[in-house]
Amino acid sequence: MKSLLTLTLFLLTVSASLAQQIIVRDKTTMEPLPGVTIKTGSTTIQTDAKGEAALPAALPPASLLLFNYIGYQSKSITTAQLKAQLHEVVLTQQSHSLQEVVVSAGRFAQERKYVPQQVEVLSQRELSFMSQPTMAEVLQQTGKVLVQKSQMGGGSPILRGFEANKVLLVVDGVRMNNAIYRGGHLQNVITLDNSMLERTEVIFGPSSVIYGSDALGGVMHFHTLQPQLAPEGEKRTVSGSAFTRYASAPDEKAAHVQLNYGRRNWASLTSITVSDFGNLRQGSNRKSAYGNLGIRNYYAGTTTAGRDTMLLNPNPDIQRPTGYTQYDVLQKIRFQPSASHSHTLNLQLSTSTDVPRYDRLTELADDKLKYASWYYGPQERLLASYTFAHTAPTKLYDEARAVAAVQRLEESRHNRRFGKNWLSHQTEQVWVHSLNADFSKKLRAHRLQYGLEATYNDVQSEADEEDIASGERRTQSSRYPDGGSSMHSVAAYLTNSWEAKPWLVLTQGLRYTYVGLDARFKDKTYFPFLQDDVQQRHHAISGNLGAVLLPGNGWRFAILGSSGFRAPNVDDLSKVFDSTPGNVIVPNPALGPEYTYNLEVSAAKSIAERLHLEVTGYRTWLRDAITVQPFSLNGQDSILYNGDLSQVTANVNAGKAYLYGYSASLQADITNSLSLSSSLNYTYGRVQGAEGETPLDHVPPLFGRTSINLQLKRLRTEFFVLYNGVKSLEEYSPSGEDNLKYATPDGMPAWHTLNLRTAFQITPNLQFQAALENITDRYYRVFASGISAPGRNVVLTLRGKF
Repeated sequence: MKSLLTLTLFLLTVSASLAQQIIVRDKTTMEPLPGVTIKTGSTTIQTDAKGEAALPAALPPASLLLFNYIGYQSKSITTAQLKAQLHEVVLTQQSHSLQEVVVSAGRFAQERKYVPQQVEVLSQRELSFMSQPTMAEVLQQTGKVLVQKSQMGGGSPILRGFEANKVLLVVDGVRMNNAIYRGGHLQNVITLDNSMLERTEVIFGPSSVIYGSDALGGVMHFHTLQPQLAPEGEKRTVSGSAFTRYASAPDEKAAHVQLNYGRRNWASLTSITVSDFGNLRQGSNRKSAYGNLGIRNYYAGTTTAGRDTMLLNPNPDIQRPTGYTQYDVLQKIRFQPSASHSHTLNLQLSTSTDVPRYDRLTELADDKLKYASWYYGPQERLLASYTFAHTAPTKLYDEARAVAAVQRLEESRHNRRFGKNWLSHQTEQVWVHSLNADFSKKLRAHRLQYGLEATYNDVQSEADEEDIASGERRTQSSRYPDGGSSMHSVAAYLTNSWEAKPWLVLTQGLRYTYVGLDARFKDKTYFPFLQDDVQQRHHAISGNLGAVLLPGNGWRFAILGSSGFRAPNVDDLSKVFDSTPGNVIVPNPALGPEYTYNLEVSAAKSIAERLHLEVTGYRTWLRDAITVQPFSLNGQDSILYNGDLSQVTANVNAGKAYLYGYSASLQADITNSLSLSSSLNYTYGRVQGAEGETPLDHVPPLFGRTSINLQLKRLRTEFFVLYNGVKSLEEYSPSGEDNLKYATPDGMPAWHTLNLRTAFQITPNLQFQAALENITDRYYRVFASGISAPGRNVVLTLRGKF
């Protein structure tokens, strides 16, 4: 018996030594690819966490090996060719993959081709290659999202004509939208460190069944990287990466470092990013249609005697002041005692120095600068969340996930009129508590997903004025009720994905949401006309119904009907301010939710996994839209406010509007190394009123992106064009949100930029990137923006890992 055991062990050892060990890598980055499927005859194996696999021993030289990996072009080679390549195989990324898995559309992973909604995905690989300073620039360069800017430290994404509090931001399953998200333009998306994102998923159209309030135009779900456990058979793993970047147009100096330490059942991931920006240089190659728009001849300064003065700008293309510094920290700890369940602690901190509000600093009054200073204080976002995930099948679910989170957000506004001593300060602090529980269960041909959500927002607002000469301080009216405001919500949802036929998938969903709001006016010195308390309670039901048809031959058709809603928040209901001299906005306790109803149809065709064409058309009806209208208070249409007789206005559900549009895309793998990608987006929106139709605000002009991508071993190069159509003056909304005052007499001219970027993998652990953006130094402004876009921009990045 002992001799037989020895012989068996000897034969196993010999067999293992004869097996051919191979490694599969990404063609351009040379990173190992785990989970690659390798087929040879009737044998199928997969690469491990290191991208390695052992082929059966003694395969004939003519044996064919087929390599498949989601998102990459399939590859076939013989064992003889494998030997000539020193048992190393490189795979090239596909320009498009319907087998790609998405999470955000239903909270759990599902193949993209079964999702009836339009979904766009940005992978970590793409984010790294783009090497952009903030998430706002990332979204702008996709060609699928337009981003408005009022200052360099900002960025307000627009989805299908919806912006700000009508677009939902989510990070790691936690909603970022809070009680003071306003309806104008928001810069909160820049508080997300794009260098720590595993993927970004953008869902277009109403998504209230899964996400509740605010998801009128769509959802942007940001997934951060996960801590990595030690590979099987190893006690520990230590890895890390770092980069440093310089960009010439914004004078950006950035540095990033991250470290992962993993054991068998627990791991830690730490990341720090610092980005320092100078003053942004705009393009100098100007069209005559722009006139003097964007020219910065003077900026505010202070004399030695402490008086405000207008200083001559030595370079009118330098937008002074725009610089700031941002700090982002992430710490994650993952504990996985078994393969079926895990616990994750997620801590994120984003903060900054003061951020100049550039558009306000360029305003003039009587040929002088209107403001000597106007800046946002440090924009702080602190997130702490705990996630529990369980994947073992039970009677109630196959997968379960619960996320408990608390967020602390602080923002402030500071401004002082030119030649005046009083500096105004307004500070808001918001605490957000949330709990989500989501479940998924497979029942024959049905996949049920259901869940619960609860949130609570607490808002504290304070304000005062400071005399910069004497140091004297005095109170002033706060932006929101000084007695505090709060919002709370509870919701439940259920969705079903039914594979009625192998070629037909039907989806249905329903959600009930309850939302409450309370605002308390404690000191009414500035608001004697207001009641002490404002209270609201709302109920909303959202639904969707869709179908995906897969008739074969590469065809895919989808249709979706969905509804969305947005409950009034603290900013809508209880903000009191004079929007223009002689007008005052007051709370309206009767204000209700606004709703959207959406119909979306798409058709796609894939040819030989080389060419993919897709067109999506949609129409959205907006009902009970929240708009500012004349109002009466205690039966009066005018009241005394700050000593002036002012017309009373309020947010009311008086709006009725519609939007329609389309998006079209093309992806083609022309050769194994060369690919083409192009997208085009169009939206048309109108407000319906008694006197006819007027343009709806936040509707972007025609825009898109076309790129040519070359992937060689260790080298990737992309040439791309970003383009926007004209936004004529008659297409601007009269509401003011489109910033008509920053347009030319004819609106905003069409523009395009030529751009080139490349990445070279010097060694498996060291990469050099270079980019030349806006090659022709084109001057342009993105629609509704109060700051001009960067001119010619040289971007240099050095990345290392271990």
